[in-house]
Amino acid sequence: MTSQQFASQRLAFDIDGVAVDIATLHRGGDKAPILFLHGFGSSKEDYADIVRHAAFDGHPFIAYDAPGCGDTVCADLAQVSISLLLHTALRVLAHYRVDRFHLVGHSMGGLTALLLASQLGERVLSFTDIEGNIAPEDCFLSRQIVDYPNADAEAFFDDFIERTRHAPAYASALYAASLRHKVRAAAVRGIFSSMVALSDHGRLMEQFLALPCRKLFMYGAQNAGLSYLAHIGRHGVRLSEVPHCGHFPMYSNPLFMWRQLADFIAG
Repeated sequence: MTSQQFASQRLAFDIDGVAVDIATLHRGGDKAPILFLHGFGSSKEDYADIVRHAAFDGHPFIAYDAPGCGDTVCADLAQVSISLLLHTALRVLAHYRVDRFHLVGHSMGGLTALLLASQLGERVLSFTDIEGNIAPEDCFLSRQIVDYPNADAEAFFDDFIERTRHAPAYASALYAASLRHKVRAAAVRGIFSSMVALSDHGRLMEQFLALPCRKLFMYGAQNAGLSYLAHIGRHGVRLSEVPHCGHFPMYSNPLFMWRQLADFIAG
């Protein structure tokens, strides 16, 4: 398989008693693999362009739609949570027989990736966290499940989409336009509630700084006011501020994102 190709595959698992049919993209190669975990409202296709960047030639990669998202099918959407997403990542890695690998996670996927890296230790060669949750202030999307309560899942999601469409940040309208396609409304409460609980009480910062691998934290210039950036920088985390960008570098400034990823993974 050449650098310009990737394959699609479906993986059927039973995870914590929940039947899932995972939609994946993957490519082989002889270098260290890269696992991508997408954010809430995004999808595996956020990372398909890796095959267009020669700096990644030879690196196998895996990207997939999380349960409740994209083309993945989940038999019980009420059971979707960060815990289920973590166990899904472990099953996908086992299926592809991945040992040591580079890890990239965005937002919800960054939080899942942090828990994955904490569990796998030295197996993770590097971790690129693209605005993944490591502190309570990172719940600007997920905390809406608390700030705008609505027992009707469809109505909550409709209102969330409309608020997002008009948010004063780069790519918000673009992101909002595809939310209905990329997320099942019935999965939103479990995802958001677990993200808020972990961000508030999961000691995520402590886990992040304790990871033994090289760490890059990537954030949009509009979010340069995050209170912990200097703190994690002092603890050896490489920081990358993405120009002309909010929460979504893969939409607002993808060329910068790919260049930063390639440079960091190359070490």
